[in-house]
Amino acid sequence: MAGPVVLFESPTLLAVDKPAGIIVHGDGTGATTLTDEVRTFLRDCGDADDAQRASELQALQRLDRDTSGIVLFSTCKQTQPAYDRMIAEHRLTKRYLAVVCGAPAWRERTFTGPIGRDRHDARRMRVSRTGKPATTHARVLAQAHIRGQVLTLLDVSIETGRKHQIRVHLSHAGLPIVGDVLYGRPDPAGLMLHAAHLAFTDPIDAAQVRITSPTPARFPVGK
Repeated sequence: MAGPVVLFESPTLLAVDKPAGIIVHGDGTGATTLTDEVRTFLRDCGDADDAQRASELQALQRLDRDTSGIVLFSTCKQTQPAYDRMIAEHRLTKRYLAVVCGAPAWRERTFTGPIGRDRHDARRMRVSRTGKPATTHARVLAQAHIRGQVLTLLDVSIETGRKHQIRVHLSHAGLPIVGDVLYGRPDPAGLMLHAAHLAFTDPIDAAQVRITSPTPARFPVGK
């Protein structure tokens, strides 16, 4: 089995391109995780430094199982707290690509509906007055008529990190992401949500880091 696709590497960080269909952290089922694959990849490099990095590996972000794209890992316990603070304080820019069903009546829009748990389905989240604050920005990139329906490619960024935030806000607006089995309907190509860009100032050496993941082949719009 091929190892993970490395998008960025420094002495303290590693970014890989997560495929759809794999979880980042263990969920108690024993299923192989992206963290497992990255740790094995580092150990198999055969270098003592990489073996040490493998032992100290920790994912700094989480993506849903069916979301693809950039996942950032810390590879050094000594510097990890600085990256944890960076994540907690939202000192990084994250941009996603999403293909949604329908044609928005706008070119750009910001969604601010609070997000909380769905009382009727433990797997789902929903826009709720009693939920936690959430802000999502969306911008139309392209549209296409495919299989008798209009599909729209959106550039999406978030200021908060609520569970299923992008999926919930877009579905609530009547624009479910293609392939979203929880908030829309299944699609043979899978969920069309991709973490495409990540940018931040490294708190350790002040380097300006910009990471890009290629648009997946499964996306039918914007090629």
